[in-house]
Amino acid sequence: MGKEDDRFRPAQEGDLEPLFTTRRRTGGQVAFRVYAASVFGCLCCIWFYRVTVPFEIVENRTGFFRFIWLVMLSLEIWFGLYWLLVQSLRWNPVSRSTFTDRLYRRYGNDLPRLDVFVCTADPVIESPLMVVNTFLSVMALDYPPEKLAVYLSDDGGSELTFYALAEAAEFSRTWVPFCKRFDVEPRSPRAYFSSKSNGLVSAAAAEVAELYREMADRIETETKLRRVPEEARLKYSEGFSQWDSDATQRNHATILQILIDGQRENTTLVYLSREKRPEHHHHFKAGSMNALLRVSSKITCGRIILNVDCDMYSNNPKSALEALCILLDEKEGREIAFVQYPQSYENITRNDLYGSMMRVLADVEFKGLDGNGGPIYVGTGCFHRRDAICGRKYGDEDEKSDEIVEPEMIKTLARCTYEKGSQWGKDMGVIYGCSVENVLTGLAIQCRGWKSAYLTPKKKAFVGVAPTNLHQKLVQQRRWSEGDFQILLSEYSPVWYAQGKIGLGLILGYCCYCLWAPSSVPLLVYSVL
Repeated sequence: MGKEDDRFRPAQEGDLEPLFTTRRRTGGQVAFRVYAASVFGCLCCIWFYRVTVPFEIVENRTGFFRFIWLVMLSLEIWFGLYWLLVQSLRWNPVSRSTFTDRLYRRYGNDLPRLDVFVCTADPVIESPLMVVNTFLSVMALDYPPEKLAVYLSDDGGSELTFYALAEAAEFSRTWVPFCKRFDVEPRSPRAYFSSKSNGLVSAAAAEVAELYREMADRIETETKLRRVPEEARLKYSEGFSQWDSDATQRNHATILQILIDGQRENTTLVYLSREKRPEHHHHFKAGSMNALLRVSSKITCGRIILNVDCDMYSNNPKSALEALCILLDEKEGREIAFVQYPQSYENITRNDLYGSMMRVLADVEFKGLDGNGGPIYVGTGCFHRRDAICGRKYGDEDEKSDEIVEPEMIKTLARCTYEKGSQWGKDMGVIYGCSVENVLTGLAIQCRGWKSAYLTPKKKAFVGVAPTNLHQKLVQQRRWSEGDFQILLSEYSPVWYAQGKIGLGLILGYCCYCLWAPSSVPLLVYSVL
């Protein structure tokens, strides 16, 4: 497998109909701006009251009262200024619609290669069966199979995860044709067969359902027993032979296995567990993504990259085509580095008790960011240009690299010492040094001159698993808020790093999230007072 030619031509020259449209609700924007102006007027009245009234009755007040007045005034000024900051997310919202029929007419099956990255780290927390359902759903995307490759990065180096993926590779030879023949949706087997609407009326569906249950039973049984059956070790001996006898989750060599070779069987399927050593920092998911970027560049080198969390299956098989409508548009698509889909969940509690749907974020604020230059990169459900995420500035020429075809040579790209002295994690790939590396990476990409786009189709593109209790939700929110605040204090702070590189509206939008954590302090003090 080699590097594809990056030069794409429409199948029908001269057909330059736009592949997507961008809409602004003018009437709604005017109404909101009038409302925002009225709220700002009320804030000014409150500030005026706080400043003037105490001086009129100061002779009847003590020093303690003056202190409380000063604190209240400071807090209300902060709330007002933060409110003004938030308006940058709502001032100029846009919505995008795509035309996949035009994409088909223009390119046919001559679409760019698509590499899908799925990352997992722990077979106990992220069950192998859940991981393979995500894998099978993206393997069944409506996309030319010879142009599609799916990679799993297993940071846990788990034999159970590899066993589950090998079993899924066998099942995919039945599942993917079945999905495309009968237009099955959703294309996660677990989600489809557990749905009451699928019916399973045909003999083919019943047969596939039985094959899936058999595979799922095998995977779940071996996961509970925490062992791999000997017959599986013999069947997939080429892969299992790469595990050393003393390998652990944090100490093992690189394991790379091409389970399905796209040169012979259309869709490519690759398992990767990068080298881990206790004395070397592995940079968590960011390091995993960068290892995938390097390894995939020598196997399939897809021009477009989709990354999804291992618990977020593909719910809309046309999501790749809709994203390409934006990325391949001749007029406006050239400057767009990534297309972000909203996060959606299937296990939301009644009345969404913990606010996991994040409706304001998904339905309002990200559309406002899109109108200011593009949404942030949320770390999943995102289609990237490979050259943009690898560090190329907008407008530069893509550099070609020599091909490496020997698997043992490819393995060196995933060694824990490979990045030493390089720009990986700094100016190349996903940036290190932050718990929300995705936000930091998206900002860095936009500061190189690229834009991003936000796409909200009627049918949810990807569906995952949300926190189901208060503890999980608090842990998630703490990581996000701390990470955003860390960006504000780092060298990549939008306050100084982004100056002159992106628009003011987008800078203010990033600052809204970066100031999310410190805003809790004045809110707490104000509530107590």
